[in-house]
Amino acid sequence: MQNLKGKTALVTGGSRGLGRAIALALAKEGVDVAITGRNEQALQGVVEEIESFEVQAGYAVFDVTDKEEVNASLDALQTIFGHFDILINNAGIAAFGGFLEMEEEQWEAIVKTNLFGPYYVTRAILPGMMSKENGDIINVSSTAGLKGNAVTSAYSASKAGLIGLSESLMFELRKHNIRVATLTPSTIASEMSKDVLKITDGNPEKVLQPEDFAELIVDILKFDRRAMLASASLWSTNP
Repeated sequence: MQNLKGKTALVTGGSRGLGRAIALALAKEGVDVAITGRNEQALQGVVEEIESFEVQAGYAVFDVTDKEEVNASLDALQTIFGHFDILINNAGIAAFGGFLEMEEEQWEAIVKTNLFGPYYVTRAILPGMMSKENGDIINVSSTAGLKGNAVTSAYSASKAGLIGLSESLMFELRKHNIRVATLTPSTIASEMSKDVLKITDGNPEKVLQPEDFAELIVDILKFDRRAMLASASLWSTNP
């Protein structure tokens, strides 16, 4: 197992729910954490929680679908934190609706946030990882990306695209000692699932909690890099 203390991480969508839980779990391990989101007041509150673990914390306010905002904000954060060792692409939105019933603008917004967002953020962070020949990228997808269903066309398409992006990056970046992992959780008790989609009441006996999923991410990051890369090479002959 690797010690994460002293590493730096960027968590998108870090102002609430799963992003907040991930940021705090990393801070507990001694990781310096920067978070992003669109609600500055909420981000400031999470930063105070992160700092309680006596690590460096910071935030940037931007919409992941705005490429110029992403690049400018992440350039500023990297000036403060240096090149990030860990990137968690967590920011995402969801809505359900029939293929012809959902407005085109909403359909496009879901795909832009859930697929183009990780693309823009990763492009901004990746050069720093490559310069150090080291890094971890974890993309949070969904079971909806593995199997589509009625009224989930936009969300399923966006999350399936993220899985494909992640797998391609995994093979491309392995030679730079950069790991790329995709996680596909089902329902998590977040504000989105409880208050927006209303698909769960958040009962911990019935649905996964953000803190539990955050622990899984920490375990993946702590897993020995050499063992993971060796294991991956056993079942793929791709470069």
